[in-house]
Amino acid sequence: MPSIAQSGDRFVAACVQLRSGREVARNVEAAASLIAEAAGAGASFIATPENTSLMEAERPLLFEKTRPEEDDVALAALRTLAREKGIWLLIGSLPIRIAPERLANRSFLVGPDGEVRARYDKIHMFDVDLGNGESYRESRNFAPGAEAVTVDLPSLRLGLTVCYDLRFPQLYRALAHKGAGLLSVPSAFTRPTGEAHWHVLLRARAIETGAYVIAPAQSGRHENGRETYGHSLIVAPWGEVIAEAGTEPGIVLAEIDPQKVKDARGRIPSLGHDREFAS
Repeated sequence: MPSIAQSGDRFVAACVQLRSGREVARNVEAAASLIAEAAGAGASFIATPENTSLMEAERPLLFEKTRPEEDDVALAALRTLAREKGIWLLIGSLPIRIAPERLANRSFLVGPDGEVRARYDKIHMFDVDLGNGESYRESRNFAPGAEAVTVDLPSLRLGLTVCYDLRFPQLYRALAHKGAGLLSVPSAFTRPTGEAHWHVLLRARAIETGAYVIAPAQSGRHENGRETYGHSLIVAPWGEVIAEAGTEPGIVLAEIDPQKVKDARGRIPSLGHDREFAS
């Protein structure tokens, strides 16, 4: 297996921040350009946001533009790019048709050989009324996943999640107990919830688990009228933000050092202190 390591076990990771719209081809082109830029800057693990290939609010058009995994043009193009660049590519999520009127919000880890190494279907559906006129019913179109997923990289185990999962800490603790030292949270956070909760939740998930958190995000006002928060983050296991984007599409990079996962978990060994309790 090609190595992700850059210096010993350390490697450079990158978040790609996007402003995806309603046309798959244009979104893939934008993502591919930034992925190539990140690879050229030395990143060997690159992550894109939730909804990388499509942000479409109209239900008929959403289903018209989506395909089963084997026919998804975005997945095929990004697998080819990962192979060409020799990178590990975490495709934050793509809408994948799993039934005539049902989709999966699916995250993919693609290896440097272009092969899909892991898949994760978002477990927690974003069904909320924000009180400012914004209302979302993800479960209307998407089926929730039912399995926590980890996968080994050459120097660290990755735990996969997507966006709204961030509000369910039990998932991250389960991933950490399965050995994950890097947690991915590709997202399309709304601007109001991002302003209130994005930084504190991501830092909390890192601190609680003693893991790196990488959170590539959508940002800005999209063609469908939705506004997302941006501020893609990479957080270290002790909770410090080591890379942060602004509100425009682009990339941010940071070095990932697996030793820091061991150090954080050694200083605060809370993963070994879980106890059963009555409620």
